Amino acid sequence: MFESVQTLIDEHRRVQEELSDPAVHADAARAKRVNRRYAELSRIVSAHEAWVAASDDLDAARELAREDEAFASEVPVLEGELQQAQEKLRRLLIPRDPDDARDVIMEIKAGEGGAESALFAADLLRMYVQYAASMGWKTELLERNESDLGGYKDVQVAIKGTSTDPAQGVWAHLKYEGGVHRVQRVPATESQGRIHTSTTGVLVFPEVDEPDEIEINQNDLKIDVFRSSGPGGQSVNTTDSAVRITHVPTGIVVSMQNEKSQLQNREAAMRVLRARLLAKQQEELDAAASDARRSQIRGMDRSERIRTYNFPENRIADHRTGFKAYNLDQVMDGALGPIIESAIAADEEARLAAVGSES
Repeated sequence: MFESVQTLIDEHRRVQEELSDPAVHADAARAKRVNRRYAELSRIVSAHEAWVAASDDLDAARELAREDEAFASEVPVLEGELQQAQEKLRRLLIPRDPDDARDVIMEIKAGEGGAESALFAADLLRMYVQYAASMGWKTELLERNESDLGGYKDVQVAIKGTSTDPAQGVWAHLKYEGGVHRVQRVPATESQGRIHTSTTGVLVFPEVDEPDEIEINQNDLKIDVFRSSGPGGQSVNTTDSAVRITHVPTGIVVSMQNEKSQLQNREAAMRVLRARLLAKQQEELDAAASDARRSQIRGMDRSERIRTYNFPENRIADHRTGFKAYNLDQVMDGALGPIIESAIAADEEARLAAVGSES
């Protein structure tokens, strides 16, 4: 597996030279791609240097130990350090999801459970917004369809990161959140104190960096305008500001009415449409990819139940990784880190095993 390191070190050197070219920075999209690749390669180069240094230190200690037994005690310590450096480098060499550095568009939809499901959708939105804030990310509410009791039948939010390092990317962390989230609690509308089980669906799409990255033929679009309904200000129900865009070849439909301006709603709808088309394109690539490249726990079945939120027991459980904790109150306040790290670790382990079986 380490045979490929020298090729990556050479690429790192070339990318570093490319970053010194003013022409690269004159093109914002190109500069972003080059910076992302440089950040990814820099982690590998640093890990390789640490591995080489640990190996040299161990060789030196073994040689000294043959001459002086006082150095013998250092050998097991350095062997452990070498093993850790080797494992870190091995993990960094796993083929990475090409979308990891991207921002995301997340959609949260009420499912089974009626009003309670819509209320939980609002709770999940708050949880993700709080988690994003803890990561230094920015959030932008794109669209919302409120329920009568204050929850959301459907809500879409864009989450934007700040790092060029794919390992720190928004998609790298939130791509595992797609699926069915089950909640068990006593609804506010329940007079008998009985625990109800409801479900809420979450969809996560990597956002397209530049509009021309995904080619969309305008003749493939059916665009309808209509009057907004629900919250939105004075223009609601008075102007045709809401927009519905249908991508005819794929059947993907996106509606926006959050903004008062038809132009703003159209731009937001196009952002979501591009993200969904990119996700569809990636799904097709994943289907044809080797097991080593395909995420092992981020399945394409959006009906998969991935997590249970049990409020009476203050318990959170992820059904894919086996993660379980009794700090649900903190999780709902945005403390998602350990759950997401368990998903990342489980995916890495599965892909490491796949790489090992291929070699």
